[in-house]
Amino acid sequence: MSNPPTKVPSHNPLPNKERVKLPRQRVPEQEPQVRAHNFQEVNLGFPEEQARQESLRCIECSKPGCIEKCPVSVDIRAVIDLILAGDYLGAASKVREDNALPAITGRVCPVDDQCESGCVLGKKGEPVGIAYLERFVADWERETGQFGSPVSAPATGKKVGLVGSGPASLACAGDLIQMGHQVHVFEALHELGGVLVYGIPEFRLPKEIVRHEIHVLQRRGVVFETNVVVGKTVTIDELMQDEGFDAMFIATGAGLPRFLKVPGEHFNGVYSANEFLTRVNLMRAYRFPEFDEPLYPCTDRDVIVVGGGNTAMDSVRSALRLGARSASIFYRRTLVEMPARKEEVHHAKDEGVHFEMLVNPVEFLGDEKGNLTAVKCIRQELGEPDDSGRRSPVPVNGSEFVTPCSVAIIAAGTSANPLIQSTTPGLATTKRGYISANEETLATSKPGVFAGGDIVTGGATVILAMGAGRKAAKSINAYLTGLVVVPN
Repeated sequence: MSNPPTKVPSHNPLPNKERVKLPRQRVPEQEPQVRAHNFQEVNLGFPEEQARQESLRCIECSKPGCIEKCPVSVDIRAVIDLILAGDYLGAASKVREDNALPAITGRVCPVDDQCESGCVLGKKGEPVGIAYLERFVADWERETGQFGSPVSAPATGKKVGLVGSGPASLACAGDLIQMGHQVHVFEALHELGGVLVYGIPEFRLPKEIVRHEIHVLQRRGVVFETNVVVGKTVTIDELMQDEGFDAMFIATGAGLPRFLKVPGEHFNGVYSANEFLTRVNLMRAYRFPEFDEPLYPCTDRDVIVVGGGNTAMDSVRSALRLGARSASIFYRRTLVEMPARKEEVHHAKDEGVHFEMLVNPVEFLGDEKGNLTAVKCIRQELGEPDDSGRRSPVPVNGSEFVTPCSVAIIAAGTSANPLIQSTTPGLATTKRGYISANEETLATSKPGVFAGGDIVTGGATVILAMGAGRKAAKSINAYLTGLVVVPN
């Protein structure tokens, strides 16, 4: 549910008929031939003057579709007006009222399908660059050492535990601390951020940015604890019964990789995208030889990535930067059906990634030493739409072919890690092993326990997980303050 836009005097000096004539500003970025060989950030962000010029394009709709389309309901109109007023700290504070991670979402949000898809300007031209403006104010805040924090409510004395430190949990933590509750986040790994640090490459989301946003939450009072595997180190029941937590929010994500279940996936060089990106990002393979490379080497090898989502793009572009001789996407549908962000596909093409459409692997081939040497595929054609609305791929008989490769990365989605579900009596799950939660409240079958993000819905985007975190915070607050919460 979105909030109504804040009514503020406009700081835009242009009439609407002049605003619609302004071209969309192009964010500066590294040249493709340079960035394809380093892990530095591709998009460089708006300088101040470009941010102002882009802000001038907003026509201040009376019913802003951008806010309606934003999963965390950022008051985009008010943010843009504060930019035009030159109050960048105020703009950052306004964003943080609804979005605990603006520097992150400003980099990785799939805006094509969300806020920018609701911009009226996009009907006849290009929408306002909302994510770039959000990134601008968050980066300005960080670079100037200032801190745009919304005002928190008086302390309630209630204590909430959050499991996992990914986007759903961080968004929930930001709202709960603002509501006056004590917030304690438990992370199984040694570094905070969940998928933000192990799943998204440095060139798209620098780890420094994630650390800063978490530091902001720490300054606001959120307590973080790493190396705690809830379900093994300590259980949900122990946290509530022995350590005094009044409510729990489970946001452990969906980190169990899926494979294709075809012959040959055991060969050395075949990875799940989850493992590959974790080794690259969290274990710092991208900084070899400064750090030992915990990775079957991509250097001077032919690499294929199976899949068409953002994870596939992250994987293939990482392989290229690790020195792959060739890096290719193998996808069973066409570019039209590909779910990856348009910007990521565009960047991949510019960097030299090859796209092989309408193909599906049926077998991986290897040598006597157990190393991958090739992949056997079959060509596809599109049939009728499936449940997602995309046309289903159908194999073309007799179209098999073999492509040499030494590394194959399977980006075919993930499923739920069963650890917490298996160690929490009374916690209902779905047939696929995800935690069952009420769609409106995110309450589980266990009193005082809520769940959201990928562990409930399956793999989705950062911003959708954050939306779930905000929804959970609202329900947890209602539960803690004695308001009625619809049971699961």
